[in-house]
Amino acid sequence: QVQLVESGGGLVQPGGSLRLSCAASGRNFRINDMSWYRQAPGKQRELVAAVTRGGSANYVDSVQGRFTISRDNANTVTLQMNSLKPEDTAVYYCNADAYLYAFMNYQAYWGQGTQVTVSS
Repeated sequence: QVQLVESGGGLVQPGGSLRLSCAASGRNFRINDMSWYRQAPGKQRELVAAVTRGGSANYVDSVQGRFTISRDNANTVTLQMNSLKPEDTAVYYCNADAYLYAFMNYQAYWGQGTQVTVSS
């Protein structure tokens, strides 16, 4: 099994920055893609950004140019969020696509979520 632990959420004023981190731990696994999703009250969870094991990234249009996703190492992903807007307020979830050697298959895992609030 794989556990994802997130950190870095909080309250920030519009135009400010936050950095989210997510670390995967466990045994006998290999992380492929990692991504960040978010869910605002009353809305569906949406993909914000994703990065492959090789470092190729893609973003939802609303955060392009403001957010940067990166792999610090094979099992850690960071989301640097700049120029934050009130509409970025949501619970942010880390997601990892892991290959489990014991079962020889892929499994998706989620973090517990971290609140990001952008407000003056």
